[in-house]
Amino acid sequence: MASLLNMVQGQPIIEVTLDGIETRKHTRFTDKQLGALRLPVYTGDDDISGVVEVKMNKQKKIEHMGIRIELVGRIEIINDQKQSSDFMSMSRELEPQGILFEDKAYKFQFQKFEKQNESYYGNTVRLRYYLKIYMTRSYGKVQKEVDFAVLISQPELEEQPQTSLKLEVGIEECLHIDFEYFKSKYHLRDVVTGKVNFYLVKIKIKYMELAVIRKEQYGQGQQQQTDNETLVKYELMDGCPQKGEVIPIRLYLSGVDITPSVKNVNGKFSVKYILNLILVDEDDRRYFKQQEITIYRKK
Repeated sequence: MASLLNMVQGQPIIEVTLDGIETRKHTRFTDKQLGALRLPVYTGDDDISGVVEVKMNKQKKIEHMGIRIELVGRIEIINDQKQSSDFMSMSRELEPQGILFEDKAYKFQFQKFEKQNESYYGNTVRLRYYLKIYMTRSYGKVQKEVDFAVLISQPELEEQPQTSLKLEVGIEECLHIDFEYFKSKYHLRDVVTGKVNFYLVKIKIKYMELAVIRKEQYGQGQQQQTDNETLVKYELMDGCPQKGEVIPIRLYLSGVDITPSVKNVNGKFSVKYILNLILVDEDDRRYFKQQEITIYRKK
């Protein structure tokens, strides 16, 4: 009867305030299910701390079986929750089993928690970090989740020597071009530069464009699934080029919604970025060549 009365009167309310949230850097993510997210950022040896408030919500007393807080890192396969799993979990007890008669506040801190993977919100995969606060009661749980972001710089990639990428596109006796990207690795606000050389042009080309494609892959072996999304298309040339013509390539990544490349994160997923060079002729036939590049986060 007491439990039923508590349910009728309403559940207690859990609120969380993170320390230093007003001055901490925030970053934005776009999630197809959750919409636009603006999350506080934690990097390096950052601690995460704050205050949890449990409010009575007009109840005179609340019987509970304990109040806990967890810091969770989780990979979610959006269309297949069976493949989703936690890659880290840390727990603290805020209050042992007992009875609350008034609002109560609890300080918490997770010192220098492990930041092994960067936060990612994609079309098919989500890598989240969040705090989960829950009060266990005889008829269930009252809980609250608070997401935050982990960003990881990759100075080792920045220090590696660059190599250019050279590729050829040819149709026998009709078309022969080669193109070169001057670098193979790019930071998030970098500029893709290169050139396209036309050696033989016997088809009427309408235009040439460069696209950036994000490729998400999840699952293993025959169960692997791939999602391709074109993030941006940029017209390099309008009209038919002449033999010997050289077309420069310059594409600014700062305006593109990209993240660092990742490979086989916890055996769950990978994120790759592809440069797709496309030629379209007057009959709307398309000729293209794709090249994978590495995207990294500068320190």
